[in-house]
Amino acid sequence: MTTDNIFEQGLERSAANFRPLTPLTYLARAALVYADKAAVIHGETTHTYADMYRRCRRLASALKGRGIGVGDTVAVMSPNTPTMLEAHYGVPMSGAVLNALNYRLDADTIAFILHHGEARILLTDREYSPVISRAVAQLERDITVIDIDDPLAPGGDLIGEKTYEAFLDEGDADEDWQGPADEWQGIALNYTSGTTGNPKGAVFHHRGAFLNALGNALVFGINSQSVYLWTLPMFHCNGWTFTWGVTAAGGTHVCLRAVDPPLIFDLIERHRVTHMCGAPIVLNMLIHAPAEAKQQFEHVVEVATGGAAPPSAVISAMERMGFRVLHLYGLTETYGPATVCAWQPAWDELPTADRAAKMARQGVVYPTLEQLMVADSATMQPVPADSETVGELMVRGNTVMKGYLKNPDATSSALAGGWFHTGDLGVQHPDGYVEVKDRSKDIIISGGENISSLEIEEVLYKHQHIMEAAVVARPDERWGETPCAFVTLRPDADSMSAEDVIEFCRQNMAHFKVPRSVVFGPLPKTSTGKIQKFVLRDRAKELTDIASG
Repeated sequence: MTTDNIFEQGLERSAANFRPLTPLTYLARAALVYADKAAVIHGETTHTYADMYRRCRRLASALKGRGIGVGDTVAVMSPNTPTMLEAHYGVPMSGAVLNALNYRLDADTIAFILHHGEARILLTDREYSPVISRAVAQLERDITVIDIDDPLAPGGDLIGEKTYEAFLDEGDADEDWQGPADEWQGIALNYTSGTTGNPKGAVFHHRGAFLNALGNALVFGINSQSVYLWTLPMFHCNGWTFTWGVTAAGGTHVCLRAVDPPLIFDLIERHRVTHMCGAPIVLNMLIHAPAEAKQQFEHVVEVATGGAAPPSAVISAMERMGFRVLHLYGLTETYGPATVCAWQPAWDELPTADRAAKMARQGVVYPTLEQLMVADSATMQPVPADSETVGELMVRGNTVMKGYLKNPDATSSALAGGWFHTGDLGVQHPDGYVEVKDRSKDIIISGGENISSLEIEEVLYKHQHIMEAAVVARPDERWGETPCAFVTLRPDADSMSAEDVIEFCRQNMAHFKVPRSVVFGPLPKTSTGKIQKFVLRDRAKELTDIASG
């Protein structure tokens, strides 16, 4: 093939100038540059980066010794432990794809995932032996089970062929490993927590994992002095790819088996934690922790949150405790974070409430993602950046999944028109920042007017006695739909009536947006901590009273 482009003539790709991108190289570099530095802290155990690299190579070698390689799946059922972190390197080092399982799922769903993803080996923490035993019993094929015998596990049986440490003994730390021949090769398989039907398996590739991890370190300001506390589950989008991003920067991973506010405050103080991530529910737990558990720190702790926009009241409360909140937005299909509410110096001068409102927006595109737009879903035309015109958030770039495993129809639909369709509805502000107004299925249409459930929730969270709130549509003969609020009060809150909640809303928003129904009690949540609005919608349909206590 000939070309007139002088920059292509005689200039060919070779091993010297082109290598497939993979986050596995981050560990190799960290082991070289920070060999004796603490890489992983778990209870009283500390592994250096040299230790971690050797353990991951032993895992890769042991897997290859069992015939595991490219095209195979290795599943892991574990909380945030060193083993789960090692699997993010050792499994793809073998050529296989890592399937980090959500440990909150039931046996039937886990069995479906193991079957659908065709996992050949399962590493499982003994805490989850009851649910894993039931899941494996449903499989119609053999699967090798290896026990993770974590000394910090609260209990559970050993149900596998051998322990993880014994399995590592099968491997050779000096055995060479090869990165992917093609950076498009799968590195991870993550199942969405769908509200209906079976979950879909989003396939990540090495290139996307490499880039999103680097984007995280850049956006979140992680460097070799950083200490990252694992309050976010590593199974969730591979810990939003911070499993690789913290290592890329040479920071220290501090493991945490479960979200325990007193322990979180203790670990922050003991290890001088600088960074952590979590859904808004985690922030809420810290805010409402017992006073005796809270500690004042001499340093600021950076905390990134995602999922639903954190209410401004939550952001303000976190700031008062010494945390600085960074709002990220993304989905499983985008390797976790895809946008960031990038801080602007001018916001420093704003009143607290106004500053928090700015921070609650989803923001601008990640530096490692090509493009973001808010557009009409049918015409694919961008909406005006006027803060009012609603469209669907769409993204495209190298940190969008390959697609859904064995589901070409869903893949084609999700990636239609050359964009990933998030299903979230939002607006674009004149400054370029985007703001999610609702999921497309959560918009309330009352008397022909669109009402954002998030806007009502934002107001509810500002009430001093309300800890959690969710708003859904309730069928109405006259208006079509009206807002219905589900509210959880703080444990130390004074009693409130539905009328009290409604009156508070009337004082703080347009009257047509005010909830006409209020229900008190705990909110149903998914296995990843998201409020299950589909459950609440079903409950709302059954209400007979305008206001229910």
